[in-house]
Amino acid sequence: MAQNVFKGLGIALITPFNEDGSVDYQSLERLVDYQIKNGADFLCILATTGEAPCLTKEEKDKITEVIKKIDHGRVPILKYCGGNNTAAVIDELRTTDWNGIDGILSICPFYNKPSQEGLYQHFKAIASASPLPVVMYNVPGRTSVNMKAETTVRLAKDFPNIIGIKEACGSLEQVDEIIKNKPDTFDVISGDDALTFPMIASGAVGVISVIGNALPKQFSKMIRLEFNGEYEPARKIHHMFTELYSLLFVDGNPAGCKALLNDMGMIKNVLRLPLVPTTINTKQKMADILKQLNLI
Repeated sequence: MAQNVFKGLGIALITPFNEDGSVDYQSLERLVDYQIKNGADFLCILATTGEAPCLTKEEKDKITEVIKKIDHGRVPILKYCGGNNTAAVIDELRTTDWNGIDGILSICPFYNKPSQEGLYQHFKAIASASPLPVVMYNVPGRTSVNMKAETTVRLAKDFPNIIGIKEACGSLEQVDEIIKNKPDTFDVISGDDALTFPMIASGAVGVISVIGNALPKQFSKMIRLEFNGEYEPARKIHHMFTELYSLLFVDGNPAGCKALLNDMGMIKNVLRLPLVPTTINTKQKMADILKQLNLI
């Protein structure tokens, strides 16, 4: 039976770019090493925060190879493979070289707005075709469809290789319902930095984090304290980041995160259209918080 190795702090890895818009592989290598050395438990690659829709297949393949090389087996890698054309996702699952990858992250189909039965059949097809354990990704703010708790639990019970869900529905009530009814072999992972503290308190096993790109040491400390039942010091770290959580997403993701990393001297502040860098005002506010926290 498939085991979930995606616990603790997962990084929703950004893709750094050079000023000319090409992929900055040098910065990518430094970033991956920095995160692993500072508490990252696994890497989630080539998904939303990685600007995957704006990367070519050749770039994705090279990024994957660079990450595997720098990771060198130190932490598990969860790689995105999803979309709103079920047949195309199945084809990608069957034709991709998954060597060195530990699991697949697959999003609820976007734009098509399938029913709950449509969602079930989509993930059933993926589970049946996948050579690796599957983590589903529910993010209604991006897909316009919410996979209900009962559908998630039904999939978890029917397919042992569906090992978890990255849940970003924004509803702690829905998260609680999944955790209450799920089988022991299935885990909930937070898909929302701001809700990670309460979600772990409710029984989630970790987070796929945006803020972790820049601040893995601090965010992983909060998670480890919670796992140890030390809620008071964990809460202090959570509250320390409250303003930063909202600033990170006010101008879209990963614009906020890239601005943070730029202020820390780790990457150039470049995104690919249709995304653009965060406003000067937001960037300044985040820089001020970093200074207060003695992080720059």
